[in-house]
Amino acid sequence: MKNILQILTLLLCLGSVPLCRAAAVAKVPAVAPQPMTPELVRKLAEAGDAVAQYNLGYCCYRGEVVPQDYAAAARWFRKSADQGVYQAQFGLALCYREGHGVPRDDAEAARWLRKAADQGDAKAQQLLATCYQSGRGVAQSVAEAAAWFQKAATQGVVRAQYELALCCREGRGVPKDPAAAARWLQQAAEQHDAQAQFLLGVLLEAGEGVSQNFPAAAQCYRRAAAQGLAAAQYNLGVLCAQGRGVPQDFAEAVKWFQLAARQGDAQAQFNLGLCCEKGQGLPVQLADAARWYRLAAEQGDVRAQVNLAACLARGQGVPRDAVEAFKWFNIAAAAGDTNAVAARASLQQLMTAEQIAEGQRRATAFATLTNPPAAPVQ
Repeated sequence: MKNILQILTLLLCLGSVPLCRAAAVAKVPAVAPQPMTPELVRKLAEAGDAVAQYNLGYCCYRGEVVPQDYAAAARWFRKSADQGVYQAQFGLALCYREGHGVPRDDAEAARWLRKAADQGDAKAQQLLATCYQSGRGVAQSVAEAAAWFQKAATQGVVRAQYELALCCREGRGVPKDPAAAARWLQQAAEQHDAQAQFLLGVLLEAGEGVSQNFPAAAQCYRRAAAQGLAAAQYNLGVLCAQGRGVPQDFAEAVKWFQLAARQGDAQAQFNLGLCCEKGQGLPVQLADAARWYRLAAEQGDVRAQVNLAACLARGQGVPRDAVEAFKWFNIAAAAGDTNAVAARASLQQLMTAEQIAEGQRRATAFATLTNPPAAPVQ
């Protein structure tokens, strides 16, 4: 805000000097500029100065220099917006969008966003695109969304570049064009957007819209992983385990699986369980393997459900529990896993009718929360 006020002060000082040749200006005695105080900004705003009105609205909205007052912010934004100041039009749109100082009105928010967007405001263009994408305040239109994302993306708005890449990749509002998607992702990735870096890595790994390039994919994943994106950490771990694009290194794979698993990534939790069970990249740790399998299984990972059930059936890393093993085999079988069907049938031969009924009850209770009803026991 101080920068805005300083700029306004400079403009006022420049405006007080008549346009003439430099030599003539040099003879004019220097005059100290009048400090741009909040009181002076308010006086200018009340006199109808559009920039001062915006500045005052901004101060009221943010609670800078003056107490925060959304109603006053909306009032000053409107006065400035009516004079065509696009920053004020955007600010007023935010007031209507969030219900700050005015009743929430998505249609009115979109109307003011359109005014600012038509003047070339990149932030307004990006936000207006999301309105068309979701149908918030306007009729939903993937074509309009893509068009406004493109306008904002061309101005360097990283979120718009990423969203436009998705449009191009999926053919939403524009012809499907994987190569264009890769180009926009590249621009967003260069601005350090983690999601763009990750998705560009996916395209490079698959050869989608670009030449397949495992080292470049690994580099993209690494950049996104370093920013904490769990999906990138998992994918980088897979490349390290497989030795694609990077030297095979199970210890490095485990490091990335751990980071993703701790963020709740089910695939990373499953793979980390495998590493713990097989001793790949770290010593064999059966209890930890069962623990990671359980975390992934509870999120619906079928492979983890089967492996957890096997651990429970054998008493590997956990106390043996046929009923709980039957439950997990049954859940995985309901998801269509043929190995789970066979394992459940074998385990069933060693169980009592009461144990089978309890295992089925537990499976059904779990399934009602996360999955379709468990398959009945034959």
